[in-house]
Amino acid sequence: MAKLPVQFRLNGSERAGFVDPAGNLLDLLRRGLGDFGPKYGCGQGTCGVCTVLVDSEPQLSCLTLAISCEGKQIETASGMADGPNLHPLQQAFMDNFAAQCGFCTPGMLTAARALLTKNPNPTRDEVVEAISGNICRCTGYEPIIAAILAAAAGGAGMRRA
Repeated sequence: MAKLPVQFRLNGSERAGFVDPAGNLLDLLRRGLGDFGPKYGCGQGTCGVCTVLVDSEPQLSCLTLAISCEGKQIETASGMADGPNLHPLQQAFMDNFAAQCGFCTPGMLTAARALLTKNPNPTRDEVVEAISGNICRCTGYEPIIAAILAAAAGGAGMRRA
């Protein structure tokens, strides 16, 4: 089967690759482009560790056809920091001990970023809803919720540190 070309902006940079027609975005990002921010978890869209932003909307990259991203803006947790400067959400996760093993962290960060972009001052319930598609087996969620609320209180939104 012939591979198809796909081109999009990944974390602000033009990127291109060749994909199988049924190839998913997660495989293209990790294997094709070397962005290891989104993780492979369940492969079925239930764990959230592969969450990325496609045109600012959270999507599960394991279920997203890579070819459907033609011309779109893709953002991963890998693109949040500005060199050595952490994004305010990343800093809040660190300050609030919101990552233990860290496996769920990229998905949580991208889901939180999408929320704070749309709603810079969310309630606790809105934070819980925004991350509800992301499973964490280590923290018990409370430090993650606290980190997102702390980032919001600090005016994190989409600005960088």
